[in-house]
Amino acid sequence: MKVLPFKIPKPENATLVVQQDRVPVFYDKLHQHREIQISLIKKGEGSFIIGDYVGEFGKGDIFIIGANLPHVFHNDPDEGEAHMISLFFTKASYGDHFFKLQEFKRLDPLFQASALGIKLDTESGKLIELIESMIHKSKLNRFISFIQILQAISKEGMTPLSSAIHNKSYGEEEGKRMRDVFAFSLSNFDQNISLDQVAGIAHMTPNAFCRFFKQRTNKTYVNFLLDIRIGNACKLLSKKTDLSIAEISYTSGFNNLTNFNRKFKSIKGITPSEFRKKA
Repeated sequence: MKVLPFKIPKPENATLVVQQDRVPVFYDKLHQHREIQISLIKKGEGSFIIGDYVGEFGKGDIFIIGANLPHVFHNDPDEGEAHMISLFFTKASYGDHFFKLQEFKRLDPLFQASALGIKLDTESGKLIELIESMIHKSKLNRFISFIQILQAISKEGMTPLSSAIHNKSYGEEEGKRMRDVFAFSLSNFDQNISLDQVAGIAHMTPNAFCRFFKQRTNKTYVNFLLDIRIGNACKLLSKKTDLSIAEISYTSGFNNLTNFNRKFKSIKGITPSEFRKKA
């Protein structure tokens, strides 16, 4: 089996990489790269992890992921083809001093916020059109549209994702270990996962794994797994109206309804039934 790298390389001589993924499953391995990434979800839904943040994504979502920030998008293959358009660049893509020019001063907050990952708050039709148009443009027109995209993003509302304490990249070996743990968790969250089991995935003792995981995510593995399960429950509560709350709790990995209701309210501030009514 081919061992995939944790640090993903991009073309060395490209100032701006435009990538379109139309696949059954996104690249669902935790990874990082030196480029800043702007991604538009054209089709598909599922879970994402950016830094130490676990959330849900869907059609129309736009993310900005900073340089060397570990991340993964895990889409639900039952929803059919997934489609994402991404732009990759560095602050030095057009020269070390390009984005330091006075004309780009208003972009400083955007670049600073991207270090922890950003999800845009609103679905901007104009911004989506600009990103979509990058696929078939010449290099010169891509550059012009790229500046327009950055300007449009800087005017949008933004939700920061990862916590400031996570502002670090992973080394290759620890990144691969975290990747294996995340992949296992995203694929098996609906099962009864023991600490011994997940520590074995990382080839560590349970105590060593707990310390390792907490130091790198600022949360316990139990809370990380809980975030994935609650996120899946939120998606089902919104979309699967034919499923009862009890069915959703078991499908999301909870052993009993009482525990699900308690954990859901502690994280979301409302009960699952109240969440469903608002969705």
